Amino acid sequence: MYARRPLLPSLLLLVLSAVPALAQAPPRPPALSAEAVLLLDPEGRTIFAKNAESERAPASLVKLMTLYIACELIEANKADVDELATVSFHAATTAKYRMGLRTGDRVPVIVLLEGVAIASANDAATALAEHLAGDEPTFVGWMNDKARELGLGATRFANPHGLPDPGQHSTARDLALLTTRLLADHPMSRPLLGGQTFIYNGRVYARHIPLFSDPGGVQALKTGFTQEAGYNLAVSAWRNDRQFLMIVMGSRTRAQSFLDAKRLLRYGFVETGLETPPEPKPRVTPRRGPPRRSATTAVTPASLR
Repeated sequence: MYARRPLLPSLLLLVLSAVPALAQAPPRPPALSAEAVLLLDPEGRTIFAKNAESERAPASLVKLMTLYIACELIEANKADVDELATVSFHAATTAKYRMGLRTGDRVPVIVLLEGVAIASANDAATALAEHLAGDEPTFVGWMNDKARELGLGATRFANPHGLPDPGQHSTARDLALLTTRLLADHPMSRPLLGGQTFIYNGRVYARHIPLFSDPGGVQALKTGFTQEAGYNLAVSAWRNDRQFLMIVMGSRTRAQSFLDAKRLLRYGFVETGLETPPEPKPRVTPRRGPPRRSATTAVTPASLR
């Protein structure tokens, strides 16, 4: 007779050995080219951050504050989207990118808003600021006052369009807060930042941005670029009625900024359980050919085999 082994330890060992096979490995953070990045979940918690507190040139993400001030005045009935703004020489000659405003043009405020949000037009931003505040320096003062009010402690504005200025800087963290407050405080900004086309003076202005369709859910987006800043993005994306907020700063190319954003959003959707991670690709084992004969191996004639 032989002694029976206890059954329980064997079963426990079997279960424990199966756990690693059943558990899914957490998603790996994506490799990004951008110099500063921040991704926030629907509760405002940080999912991913890279140099999020570093001060950088915001480029046209400055226009998020320009839109905040404009929307605030319009929603307070201190301005109207249909009123006409007269374009000054200063606005018409603001450096590129421009939407072709000419000195003396009278342009509806709504068209200037679309020019700022969709075309990222610097002449539109200047014309809008001058129309609302009387002159550009006064408007910039309002921008900095609002930055302090919103708690953007690392942000300083020097103009309403984002062209380089040594006194103008922000961080991914501050710009994420600004974008969040803009969309929450002023709902009229959402269709502006989600728009892809508008018409002015018989010309159709369009932006072709793949993020609006891939990975899907992007409803508001602002781009920015200068040689100093690199390529910047502010993105609001929705998945299952939950909003994600992302800032990308300092990507090396426009295409790379979109790729960084796409990778980061997908990572966020998986990390929060809204998407399942893709199945790992099976490893393909290379087929081995017949062993090579040594150069010194003698070959037997067929007649002697």
